[in-house]
Amino acid sequence: MSIIQKIRPSLWNKMMKWKKSSERNFSNASIERRNTLFTEEQGRQRERVGRIEKIEVRYLGLPQDVTFVMNRDISTPYNCAQHLSGGHCKRSALALVDGNVAWDMHRPLPDNCTLQLLHFMVADPHVVNKAFWRSCSFMLGAALQNAFKEEANLQLHSFPGPNIKSGSFVHDIVLGSKTWEPTKFELRALSAEMIKLATKDFKFERLEVDHDLAMEMFKDSQYKSEQLPSISNQNQGRVVVYRLGKHIDISRGPMIASSRFLGKCTVTAAHKLADEDDKKAFYRIQGVALPTGFVLNHVTFGTLEERARKLNPARQPNEPFEELSHMQMA
Repeated sequence: MSIIQKIRPSLWNKMMKWKKSSERNFSNASIERRNTLFTEEQGRQRERVGRIEKIEVRYLGLPQDVTFVMNRDISTPYNCAQHLSGGHCKRSALALVDGNVAWDMHRPLPDNCTLQLLHFMVADPHVVNKAFWRSCSFMLGAALQNAFKEEANLQLHSFPGPNIKSGSFVHDIVLGSKTWEPTKFELRALSAEMIKLATKDFKFERLEVDHDLAMEMFKDSQYKSEQLPSISNQNQGRVVVYRLGKHIDISRGPMIASSRFLGKCTVTAAHKLADEDDKKAFYRIQGVALPTGFVLNHVTFGTLEERARKLNPARQPNEPFEELSHMQMA
């Protein structure tokens, strides 16, 4: 029996004790509907490319600088990596376009550009580390959605922009309990869900949609529906969403190339932030992780875990969203 199978019953049984609400916050049907909308729009955008035009992508890096002739709005940095070597595909977590624009590995390139492929051992890892931290927050949302049954009345609220110095990545939620205090076993179950996502090697898929489609995607999410007008107004009526497996959420990005870049990971704490009403409350779920291939001894990683248990000082979700509109756009 796996660690998830051993731990899940206590968490699941606890969720089952909570009063069932007539409001369904998410369900398999709503997840499938959201994925159908994502896939259909993804297909429409690919069809709109029309006649294939060529662009020049000047790769800068090892083993040598080289220019690729690629397809406009179709070819991605990952496709360029495929022309270099399997090693480039395996270790490249993020791209840098024209020397200063962080770019998703699976996002099509629209024009002539220079391209650098970033991994976690580059001389200045700040940009790729921020993408990793942001991706961990996104994956934590997916893990939470997978872990809780509908009876828990879970709603994903948002995740603050990545701040590596804070010591933890974060996802803020609303839960149908005002007294939830997770046990160590329950936190381990959530950590196991994160690792499970990593082993599936899901790629992060980016899609830019208009406001109306975004509202349709998230019409079953009270908090996303409230946030979307502010987000789209700041981006000329457009909203960027990402998909990992079947989990879809809003974020400006960029994200790392795949869930497989998540190595050692611990979900460390769940802090109650405030009551939402007489039945629900805001919680801040926090964790710490290392990229694949990074190894720390037990004592050192334990120090990171201890730091990650402290309440992350990022702005809280119960503050007015007008002041927080960068949260999911960060």
